[in-house]
Amino acid sequence: MRSRSNSGVRLDGYARLVHQTILCHQNPVTGLLPASYDEKDAWVRDNVYSILAVWGLGLAYRKNADRDEDKAKAYELEQSVVKLMRGLLHCMIRQVDKVESFKYSQSTKDSLHAKYNTKTCATVVGDDQWGHLQLDATSVYLLFLAQMTASGLHIIHSLDEVNFIQNLVFYIEAAYKTADFGIWERGDKTNQGISELNASSVGMAKAALEALDELDLFGVKGGPQSVIHVLADEVQHCQSILNSLLPRASTSKEVDASLLSVVSFPAFAVEDSHLVEITKQEIITKLQGRYGCCRFLRDGYKTPKEDPNRLYYEPAELKLFENIECEWPLFWTYFILDGIFSGNTEQVQEYREALDAVLIKGKNGVPLLPELYSVPPDRVDEEYQNPHTVDRVPMGKLPHMWGQSLYILGNLMAEGFLAPGEIDPLNRRFSTVPKPDVVVQVSILAETEEIKAILKDKGIDVETIAEVYPIRVQPARILSHIYSSLGCNSRMKLSGRPYRLMGVLGTSKLYDIRKTIFTFTPQFIDQQQFYLALDNQMIVEMLRTDLSYLCSRWRMTGQPTITFPISHTMLDEDGASLNSSILAALRKMQDGYFGGARIQTGKLSEFLTTSCCTHLSFMDPGPEGKLYSEDYDEDYDDELDSGNWMDSYDSTRNARCGDEVARYLDHLLAHTGPHPKLTPTSRKGGLDRFRAAVQTTCDLMSLVAKAKELHIQSSFCSCRSPSS
Repeated sequence: MRSRSNSGVRLDGYARLVHQTILCHQNPVTGLLPASYDEKDAWVRDNVYSILAVWGLGLAYRKNADRDEDKAKAYELEQSVVKLMRGLLHCMIRQVDKVESFKYSQSTKDSLHAKYNTKTCATVVGDDQWGHLQLDATSVYLLFLAQMTASGLHIIHSLDEVNFIQNLVFYIEAAYKTADFGIWERGDKTNQGISELNASSVGMAKAALEALDELDLFGVKGGPQSVIHVLADEVQHCQSILNSLLPRASTSKEVDASLLSVVSFPAFAVEDSHLVEITKQEIITKLQGRYGCCRFLRDGYKTPKEDPNRLYYEPAELKLFENIECEWPLFWTYFILDGIFSGNTEQVQEYREALDAVLIKGKNGVPLLPELYSVPPDRVDEEYQNPHTVDRVPMGKLPHMWGQSLYILGNLMAEGFLAPGEIDPLNRRFSTVPKPDVVVQVSILAETEEIKAILKDKGIDVETIAEVYPIRVQPARILSHIYSSLGCNSRMKLSGRPYRLMGVLGTSKLYDIRKTIFTFTPQFIDQQQFYLALDNQMIVEMLRTDLSYLCSRWRMTGQPTITFPISHTMLDEDGASLNSSILAALRKMQDGYFGGARIQTGKLSEFLTTSCCTHLSFMDPGPEGKLYSEDYDEDYDDELDSGNWMDSYDSTRNARCGDEVARYLDHLLAHTGPHPKLTPTSRKGGLDRFRAAVQTTCDLMSLVAKAKELHIQSSFCSCRSPSS
């Protein structure tokens, strides 16, 4: 037998620590971890954080293995991680109906539960008996699902599970406008069951969305159908709201120590390094004590003044908790990890020494991280008068598995067993690195040959929409309908992405659909969606705004490409010349600058190699090779409006030849335009036809009356049935 190296001996020591403090509690059937000996429920967030030490130790063994036994240990540890992540997946997938409902309602009653039964994966409390809506918990699961998959673990096993994860993306993508109960489950600071918009939830959702975008959940063994797709506009909405909130945590919380997980490991969700430093300094200045950090100011959890028999506080009760908030060593583990990722060895050493001083030695000298330190009940008045002077006592869970896991992970990284890139294979830690300047590529197209000739007379050489073939040009609403098929799964009753208007980031990419390149025009020029698209001055202003937005928000590989068609509505009344506002905008873009943005105009074919191009793999042929069923009828129109229009995609009854994608898009174009709301009188006869015509006249008269602000008696146009 070979002798053990020093690194191997140290790893074995950490392996014993992990088994004694974390893995010994893992359920052998579900893989879930209970909160503690007393609390047997499994929290989603706590489980994810608690398994990170196991994941890191497995990576360390895989990297430093000097014996076959080490490789076996690495495999065992990795499978423990897979078991827990799949256990959480089973918990959530049992509530698939809630995921489907929440996509449309964003209601707290339709949210996934925050905790489950450790033995059965079943729910443990009712929908309204707990602050279940915690978007950061779902987001941190998705974030580490992406990181672990990128590190080589195989967690997702079927396309049904891929579709469920895709719908979880839709579940969290509206986090920037969804009030939840936050990372501490209590809602706003008053703890009265009031949800609010939390920076910790928005930031973690943003990180999860970025991590999952274009990720193959089957890893190296995957294919087009197992790739997750995320819309860039939703990510940037989260970014904008997050930047506007920080360094505040929410409306009610001036600062929250949980923001460490947003500005640093694991989310790295903030791109502004100055804002990152401000947030960290706010936490250190206002929340740090001798034993750790408070969660937030006036936090009453586990303090001597808190009544443990009441779920909520009284409105004036918060004043009692001032200066006696419990201090959590957990947050010092975040500072250790932050120092490692930022290369600040002094910070790492400082917080490691501070953490060693608050650890509790268990049986055989095992270091245990307590949940928190509280002021003794008999010394509360003394602490009121002189904050941070009274010696505190450990309370709560021992060990606190969430903190214990991050403590072990920090030690593994600080001692060189793990490099930052191994625990962050998706390179999120580089979020604050300055991005290169963006040059917006604009392709000006003429709707007809006549418009092309008018533009040429003005010195603007363009192509027509027909001339750019085989590149196909479509309106933005078609892209919205295409994306609404993403994640559809009839067996799980998942309808896919709710139909929403497409943002400028989404329409500034090229799309590869079945080996055909598509480009989509911006949403603001879609005249069938909004009548202001007929106002040429408004079009110019919206174009200027979108170009400026692209320059500041574009983060994808390749340059943004805007396809700007010139239609007959952009001509003057005589139809022989271009509107002066449009012409001035085109000339400014040709000069290279417009609205503060750098512009390069040219042909679409010239931009193919420099543009950002996304492969919409979910539109590729399935096992039966078809995109949609050919045998749709008139009822298909209703399905399109109701969101059920993708149900028959996998039909095999499509024997006609021709371009299937072209026919599919033609069908979308025919059924996504505005429909007249007038009664279809052409199909009616006799009195029915007459009554329909009268009803139409009544509608028109009503509109005229409202427009002129007249007060016409409703009996003026009363339509009576033949029987009256």
